[in-house]
Amino acid sequence: MEIPSGVYDVLTDARTVIAGDRVQIPFELDRPTYEQVNKMLKEIGGRWDGRTAVRAHVFPFPVEDYMRACLATREFPSRYEQGWYPTPTPVVDEMLAHAGIREGVSVLEPSAGTGSIIAPVAELGGVVDCVEIDERRVRALREQGVARRVLHEDFLDLDPLDCPHGYGRVLMNPPFAAAVQHVKHALGFLDDDGTLVAVLPESVMWHSDRATIEFRELISLAEGTFAPLPDDSFAPSGTSVRTVLLVVDAEAGGPLPTHGWWQRQPRQLDLFAPTQPAFFLGLFTESACENWL
Repeated sequence: MEIPSGVYDVLTDARTVIAGDRVQIPFELDRPTYEQVNKMLKEIGGRWDGRTAVRAHVFPFPVEDYMRACLATREFPSRYEQGWYPTPTPVVDEMLAHAGIREGVSVLEPSAGTGSIIAPVAELGGVVDCVEIDERRVRALREQGVARRVLHEDFLDLDPLDCPHGYGRVLMNPPFAAAVQHVKHALGFLDDDGTLVAVLPESVMWHSDRATIEFRELISLAEGTFAPLPDDSFAPSGTSVRTVLLVVDAEAGGPLPTHGWWQRQPRQLDLFAPTQPAFFLGLFTESACENWL
């Protein structure tokens, strides 16, 4: 949900204090602006504490990093819609503990948001490419300057065969409503010896639809793991959804449909009509190469 311009001006005012678990505005606001500010801060979990020693909106989590991400794109996730939920720092730390990022390793972040994951990955020496569907968040990512390249695309519209190389690591916090679809698609960009680490809703452990069951079977064959995260892991991002961390390692000849797996598939050229997209023929179009090279 977009942050109204008046609210944005108040929250970015040099006098406004955003630190620890509170947002404090030590100057007078007109009534309409105050109501807008109060509505937004309540929407993302704050409550007004009017005691003389406090006089601030107080949150049940450290709010500074989260507010920085929201202000970077002038939007915030509403509890009433499936939106963008920045990956909280403790969750990112847990992902990095399993990812084994080293100097020079190639990393793909398919739903990069405002860089909660890619910034610490780059600090560890990872060479990051990222994809983001929202134009405002794309601008924020490019302004950060930590990624090698930022693609303004719907990740699901990208084809592994249009990418000339796989990635040593894929780290992702996909849209929870389509998490399984995003992770299965991301496997096509992973090197044969790469590692994928993903934050997923807990529901992937028990949903009984065919796609989710097949996904769990695939991860089991690859000896991947689903580890529950603390119940309040995403409270700093405005949602109480329970989450798990998926960690799965690929290997050549293994069950995962990695980038190498796709490249090794036979090219049955005679089975396709001339109107089929070029990537079905194992060809890279010029525009696709420009995107990835």
